[in-house]
Amino acid sequence: MKSVFILLIISFLTPASSSPPHLKYDSIFSFGDSLADTGNLLLSGARTFPFIAKLPYGQTFFHYPTGRCSDGRLIVDFIAEAYGLPYLPPYLAVARGEKFEHGVNFAVAGATALDAKFFYDRNIGSQLLLTNDSLSVQLGWFRKLKSTLICSTKQDCAGRFQKSLFLVGEIGGNDYNYPFFAGGTIQQLKALVPLVVETIANATSVLIGEGAVELMVPGNLPIGCNAVYLTLFRTPNKAAYDGNGCLKAYNGFSKYHNSKLKLALENLRHKYPHAKIIYADYYAAAIRFFHAHHYGLWNGALVACCGGGGPYNFNNSAMCGSPGSKTCSDPTTYANWDGIHLTDSAYRVIAMGLVNGPFTTPPLTIPPIKPF
Repeated sequence: MKSVFILLIISFLTPASSSPPHLKYDSIFSFGDSLADTGNLLLSGARTFPFIAKLPYGQTFFHYPTGRCSDGRLIVDFIAEAYGLPYLPPYLAVARGEKFEHGVNFAVAGATALDAKFFYDRNIGSQLLLTNDSLSVQLGWFRKLKSTLICSTKQDCAGRFQKSLFLVGEIGGNDYNYPFFAGGTIQQLKALVPLVVETIANATSVLIGEGAVELMVPGNLPIGCNAVYLTLFRTPNKAAYDGNGCLKAYNGFSKYHNSKLKLALENLRHKYPHAKIIYADYYAAAIRFFHAHHYGLWNGALVACCGGGGPYNFNNSAMCGSPGSKTCSDPTTYANWDGIHLTDSAYRVIAMGLVNGPFTTPPLTIPPIKPF
């Protein structure tokens, strides 16, 4: 009797567990651009970037092209693996009848946060747009699928989304890529940042309104370390580069976008205290392999594995997969895949930094069931 009394006292003194009632995420819903697209651009029939429809895209892991802009998996794939979930089917496959149980990917390679009309109306980089399936279009797809296949009642949706992780991006990178590649300056594009960030924040609000309770919103990668930027904006001015060969001004631009995004997310946290809004620091997670030959990436991070030659193996006239391009013998030793996108190995490093920490603020609620 005495021991039972002691146990009762201990139970009153012990704080209640803060662990969620569910032990793992049951679903992932993903939005964004080519850093997350698992096949939507390819299924849309877009002819503007046809090379992803054939090898060497997909060669390292899937051994066939899947519509992913990489030699293998993307960050979203590694996150799914970490939580024991299947790879997310692209929405356009689901819309054609493919079954899904654990989430859907709405991301489209080439997508912008701002509507395509914004770029057409102002003629800023519009000639380069790969798709009109911007973030608002992807949200429309989500609403349509939600009402027909995901959940039918508010209570049903609440139960489903309580166990779901929403990935809102990466998105916004192309809002800058298109104007930069068309000749826009850093100073000119800084004026776009508040509009892009506001659009991402608004999309996050919309998803919370639809029932999302845990959302990961990534920042931009260090674009000044990317082979396409290093090629297009190459300069003899050595002061333009940091000690690792990255363009300081363009990395500074990425940091500027990320700082504004973090402020916007902090405001959302005050507005929606019941939701967990996570900032995913893609910049810090990636800069580790841009600044050192870590993680087995012995061939570095600045030169593309697959491309048409040049100092960084990026050539607009012979892009990866096109005639005149060549693929390195071992993509696992490279961080950059095709001059624009990263390799399976590099995306794994970024995902590892998100799932295991320390590059998510606050950390994900649930620890991975398959840590890597």
